[in-house]
Amino acid sequence: MEDDKLLSQLGYTPQLTRRMGPFGNFAISFSVISVLSGCMTLYGFGLNTGGPAVMLWGWVGVGLFVLCVGMALAEVTSAYPTSGALYYMAHQLGGPRWGWYTGWLNLLGLLGAIAGIDYGAALFTSAFLNLQWGFEPTSGWILVIFACILLLHASLNLFGVRLVSILNSISVWWHLLGVAVIVAVLAIVPSEHQSAQFVFGHYANSTGWSSPLYVAAIGLLLAQYTFSGYDASAHLSEETTRAQVSAARGIVRSIWVSWIAGFVLLAGLTWAIQDYAGTQATATGVPPAQIFLDAVGLAGAKVLLLIVIVAQLFCGNAEVAAASRMVFAFSRDGALPGSRLWRRVSARTGTPAPAVWLSVGVPLVLALPSLYSVTAYGAVTAINVIGITPAYAIPIYLRLRAKQRFPTGPWNLGRWSGPIGWVAVVWVAVVTVLFCLPQSHPVTLDSFNYASVALVVVLLLATGWWWVARRSYSTPMYSSPDMAALEREVI
Repeated sequence: MEDDKLLSQLGYTPQLTRRMGPFGNFAISFSVISVLSGCMTLYGFGLNTGGPAVMLWGWVGVGLFVLCVGMALAEVTSAYPTSGALYYMAHQLGGPRWGWYTGWLNLLGLLGAIAGIDYGAALFTSAFLNLQWGFEPTSGWILVIFACILLLHASLNLFGVRLVSILNSISVWWHLLGVAVIVAVLAIVPSEHQSAQFVFGHYANSTGWSSPLYVAAIGLLLAQYTFSGYDASAHLSEETTRAQVSAARGIVRSIWVSWIAGFVLLAGLTWAIQDYAGTQATATGVPPAQIFLDAVGLAGAKVLLLIVIVAQLFCGNAEVAAASRMVFAFSRDGALPGSRLWRRVSARTGTPAPAVWLSVGVPLVLALPSLYSVTAYGAVTAINVIGITPAYAIPIYLRLRAKQRFPTGPWNLGRWSGPIGWVAVVWVAVVTVLFCLPQSHPVTLDSFNYASVALVVVLLLATGWWWVARRSYSTPMYSSPDMAALEREVI
């Protein structure tokens, strides 16, 4: 089989089962991006940081830049379709330390993403329970719901990649139909709607900062946070048929489909706002839930909330699959404490079962501070955005630096590789700075943006473990005939 032959050339013995087709590979990244998770969870943030104007036009602009990042990353994925994905690419193109730091940023970003996605699902679930039975969403009960969701996702992933692929395929249609249903209901049922000028031009600022430019800049984070996780297609490439093309296309397709669906969703939600201030200060703690309540009543709000919750569950399940493959691959190359355990693969299902359990266990630990402080939990989940975003740019930058030494895969950008790649690298550098800026004024211990602290902690952790595990960590070198011929030409 050509896929396994290439994997052997990349230096790995095939261990995982290839049961995922091209659509399933696209579906996992689309499910992880999940506009019904990211857009809904951060919609309240968007209302405060620039309002509808920044949310809608920011979505358009950020989506364009993210598409550049995705295309550049897809080109590198086509050359190196392995479960290690970003860190393997960085190691091959830049050396062990590049791979090491990329891997740690990517891994901790993925684990932070699971915490953020599933905790968001727990918040929406508690809001639904509150509407249905008057459930009081205390921090303790939300953590219990969160733990149950993690257990569900671990169980589903342990059945094997075939079930994961089926669920992700269902997830695509659930998301697309879900967006269509939500927007249609919000368009038809309410007797009053906001004007087009309001939807696309209303500016609102509740941050405490006076500069519209600054507020608009930090308001872009709603879109950037949502547009993440598309590296899942690369992480599942060792379980995908025709991986060099399927995984690359999966990345790009997941971004542009999400770009369109997310714009429709944000416009539909904003058009249906009945009371802007009331939506911001909603007693449910979930602004989209208040929009549903005001627009379609209690019964309709419950139905729409269920659509969102199921989509978030699909999203979290896909992210557990991606993170567990990253744990497996990083352990296979000796980078994690206890690597011998985490790289084991179930003979029955072909799934890295210990890696699945680690991928849900760490997010549970990350969420424990939420019992005492929302700020502390926000600081921990900042690892997601500040870790995974730079990790996207590193292999793209190294590919640009490698020039002719890069072993171009069947999916490539041709002469557009350089311009698109540099746009991607610069955008990631800009948005990484934006993630670290203070988001409200005055800056206090409660309002401080701990993303920069999270970045320093991640880098210190990676550096400390490097001196312990540097002798055991290694990735096999790619030994393709084309690459060997190129190397012989180098003087």
